[in-house]
Order: sequence, then structure tokens, then C-alpha cells
Amino acid sequence: MSGEYESAFHESVSEPERFWGKAAEHVHWFRRYDRVLNRENPPFYRWFEGGVVNSCYSALDYHIEQGRGDRIALIYDSPVTDTVKKYSYRELRDLVARCAGGLRKHGVEKGDRVVIYMPMIPEAVIAMLACARIGAIHSVVFGGFAPRELATRIEDARPRVVISASCGIEVTRVIQYKPLLDAAIGVCTHKPTSCVIVQRPESPIESLAGRDVDWETFMKAEPVGCVPVLSTDPLYLLYTSGTTGKPKGVVRDNGGHLVALTWTMHNIYGVKPGDVYWAASDIGWVVGHSYIVYGPLFYGCTSILYEGKSVGTPDPGAFWRVIAQHQVSVLFCAPTAFRAIRREDPGAAYIRKYDLSSLRMLFLAGERCDPDTLLWAQQHLHVPVIDHWWQTETGWAIGANCAGLELLPVKPGSCTKPVPGYDVEVLDAEGKKVPTGQTGNIVVRLPLPPGCFTTLWQNEGDYVKTYFSLYPGYYLTSDAGYVDDNGYLSIMGRTDDIINVAGHRLSTGAMEEVLASHPDVAECAVTGVHEPIKGEVPVGFVVLKAGSVKTQETIEPELIGLVRQKIGPIASFKSAAVVNRLPKTRSGKILRGTIKKIADGTPYQVPATIDDPLILDEIKKTLGQMGYPRA
Repeated sequence: MSGEYESAFHESVSEPERFWGKAAEHVHWFRRYDRVLNRENPPFYRWFEGGVVNSCYSALDYHIEQGRGDRIALIYDSPVTDTVKKYSYRELRDLVARCAGGLRKHGVEKGDRVVIYMPMIPEAVIAMLACARIGAIHSVVFGGFAPRELATRIEDARPRVVISASCGIEVTRVIQYKPLLDAAIGVCTHKPTSCVIVQRPESPIESLAGRDVDWETFMKAEPVGCVPVLSTDPLYLLYTSGTTGKPKGVVRDNGGHLVALTWTMHNIYGVKPGDVYWAASDIGWVVGHSYIVYGPLFYGCTSILYEGKSVGTPDPGAFWRVIAQHQVSVLFCAPTAFRAIRREDPGAAYIRKYDLSSLRMLFLAGERCDPDTLLWAQQHLHVPVIDHWWQTETGWAIGANCAGLELLPVKPGSCTKPVPGYDVEVLDAEGKKVPTGQTGNIVVRLPLPPGCFTTLWQNEGDYVKTYFSLYPGYYLTSDAGYVDDNGYLSIMGRTDDIINVAGHRLSTGAMEEVLASHPDVAECAVTGVHEPIKGEVPVGFVVLKAGSVKTQETIEPELIGLVRQKIGPIASFKSAAVVNRLPKTRSGKILRGTIKKIADGTPYQVPATIDDPLILDEIKKTLGQMGYPRA
């Protein structure tokens, strides 16, 4: 090994100003910063203070000025509308400049908020970049969120303008956005002055006179240029999913975000300017912000905007068609997508139908990836499959195999190395370092690198209390895991996925790994449920692969035996149920916490992010047959 990773990591944690100062040389500054890092008010660190930038300029205008205006910036691929449309950097810049002019015409100025509540259509990307162009702060809300969830975000962000669409489309169903938006605004004390609506032919709607503006009319404005903003000025706020009470609006700055994401494109993902990069996510999530919109465009790549439900799609070949048609170099998606594909196509017949020679790497993130799924993808795609770990709060990877720096051996099982910039430690409840191989609370020594959140929107108190108070001097990730003898970091799940069985702290993630290794299991989840003697015991749920002949009666004892063999009797794993589906968020995360509440008989709300609420009825029925909740 060349030691490039070790060298970069050591410099990033011992001399962060030097490390990130060198990275900052690769981005455009209207005015150079006064200092790389302001440490005077922890945990409110400030990167590149005094610098002046514009994120839209760096994403679009800069490339045009460098003679790359005809390069394709964005490919809109929508199987649900049978549409493929390509936008060059110049074409996208011109649309963004006119959208920015429309915002300005409707009173939006630097520092004002704009809520974007849209499906995966080009107008959503245009709106985000238009906000950045004039220094407005965008807040993208996942399309299709219920009125209550949308209303809490509008109330907190207090936008001058909301940009939305008449509907979204998911495979065979049309989701009406306009009634949801109207209902949300109806219960808000804050009323936006204007709502800009993209009329889609699948569901045209009537506008509300005096408030609603048609997108086509809105876009007839005069184009405007980029407004220089301070590096420390907010670029966007993004509310973390599943919030209750006062929502947590993660605030991202301009300068640190620009430097960090530009650095990641080559050093983590190993791409080159001009490569086609596909993050199969949604712009409503942080992955969509970082790696559909900003990261690829900062670096001069072509980004794919995919409208369609790729997870659980009736076409197991949807991923491969997109990769082959658009010559994708790097794919980034959730492990859930591959578990769904593997379930429907275990022999990878669909993969062999397409020419995937352009694909160099696959990155997985969003939840733990079981080793079997990673190895299946690696075996059939013949490319490195890299699991990496990050959070809405960080905005980019905390742990990864940094392919652009130095591709290290891939170790299946959510094993990564800390990314340069993140000084990761594993601590126990008292704040002491745990021994190698022992599970504990994963924390990051301050300061966090550039690109991470700088505060919570209008809520500095919760920012400090939630993330920095338990372990002073560290950022609390609320994830649990361990470091092995080779320095690889294994993420076992959220800290509340660690259950206490008769005084023994056990990881439900480790049990899920065991269940997933069974040849008939496509997906699984393990959650701890209340047990009066032992405190908690684990209960498993499995989805079988297509074509499996196993039944509840035949597979349950096999799964219990596997866990007993690989983890031991200490796990007290005695219940596993076969289900047709697992309840998930629309981004593919399994709702283990909701399953636990159903099993324990505690009150719960149907999560706003759930992909299909009816799945909970099946889980409730299954748990009832298993005797939960228990008296």
C-alpha cells in the first residue's frame, strides 16, 4: 500500500487548518478567507471565515467560464413519465438564472427562506440552485410529506415563497401535492407570500388567486447573476426526518460545504470531471442535496436525476438500464435497493442483460449493509462495493473506503475507515475508550471538518444539548459500533438498537447479520422487545427470497439455531417471523423503533416518512400471533 490514506488522515486530524487549506485551493473564491478555522467559540466552529463565494457560481457559471458549458450537467431520467432529458451546464445555468430572477421578482432576497416541496423533476434542482444564486436559503421538504409534517417545517423556516408541483408520480400512482400544500399552509400562522406551482400534465390543478403562480409564468423573469455571500452564510437548512415537537433544521454553510464536497468527489468516490455520477436517492434527503445536486456539479461531473421508485420496483433491471444507457461510472444507493433486487433476481439474470462496463464502483449508505448483500453485488457487478457511513448532520461520509485516495481491502459488514477530517473514537457510557473489538458509542473529536452542520435553525440550545453535551469535546453520532485490530470501523446501528438482555449489551445489528446469512433470507430486521425477567429479548422478522420454499415452521428453528451458533445462547433469540414486507421509510430505512413500540404495546404515531402505512397492520398482526405485547 502507498500509505496515501494514512498520510491524509494523520494530517487532517493533527493539522486540520493545513489539510483543509490545501483543499480550499481547488475551489473558486470571490474573496479569499481570512483564516481556515475559527476555534474561538466551540462547538460553533467556523470554516474559511471572511471568504466570499457563491455555490451556484461554483456549480454552473465557473465551468462555463472554463470552456465546459456544453458538457452535460444533468440527466433527467423518468421511467414513470417515459422521459429522458439532458441539460448542458449552459442550459441549466440559463434556467437557474431565470428562476433566480423570478424569486427576486417575488421579493426574495439574500437570507430569505424558500421551501421547495417537489417530486424528482428538473425544476426542483433549478429551484435549489436559484436560491443559492441570490443568497436565499432553501429548505427542501421531501415530496409527499403529510400536511402536518410540511406545516411544521413551514412554520419553523418561515419562507417568503414555496415552490411546489401539482403532483408526484410513483410507479402506478399519482400523489396530489397541491391539496397537501394547501392543507399545510391552512394550519400555519406563517403564510408565504407566493406559491409557485409546476403544472404537470398527469394532474393539472386550479391556482389560488392572489397567491399561486404558474411555473411557466414565473420563469419569464429577467435572468440575474450570482450574489457573493460569506463562506459562513447559510446555504440551506434541511429538517431531519421523523422529528417530533420542534423540528431540527440542520444548517449548512456555503464555504465549508463547497470545499468538503469538492474534495470528496475525487478522494472518496474516485471520479473525474466529466464522469457520470448517479446517487439513486431523493433531493428531499441529504444524499440528494450533497450528491445529486451540489457535489457532482461542483466537480464538473454529470449527475442523474431519477424519477421512479427504484427500490421495490417491478423491474429488477431498472438500475442496470440506467447505468448502461447513460454510461454511469459510480453508483451510490441504499443497501435496501440491492436487497430488493437480490430478492427478485437472486441469480442476477437481469444484470447479465446489460452492458455495465462503464461502472467502476458501487457505494452503499443509509443503513447497515449485511455482508451477504455486499458480496452478492460484488460477485455479480465485478466492481468494488464500498459501504460507507454518514449522517444528515455531517452532510458527507464519516467512514468510507476512500477510493480516490487509496482503495483499501474491502471488509464486508459495514466496515470502513474514518474519512480524513473525522477523528473517530468509541467510548463507553462514562466517556472512557472501549477496548478494540468492543461495541460502544461512536463519537468524533471536535472540531468537525468543513461541510458539517454549523447549528440548528434558530435553536442553538438544542444543537449543544443534543450533540455536544454528553461527551464534552466530542460530537455524539448516536450510532453504536466498534473498531477492529486493523482500524476498520463497524457500525452496528443506532445506540437505541443496542438491547440489554439480562444485563448483557447486545447489538441487534449483529443478529441481523446472522439472519441475513441464511440462503433463503432476502431482508431482515431485529428489534428488542420488553420481557419481564430479562428486561429485553430480541425478535426477528425476515422476508424470504423469491422462489424460496421455506415456511414459518421450517425456517424459524433454522434461524434460531444460526443465532445460537454464531452469537451464543446469551442472545436469547427465540422468535423469528416470516413477513411479506418490512415497514420502511421512503428512503429505505427499516422502522425498527416503530416495530418495537407495537411489540411493547406503547403508543406510537404512524411515521410521516413511511412508504406504506398498511405494512404496520401486517406487523401488528404477526406480533399478536407471537404473543406481543405481553402482559
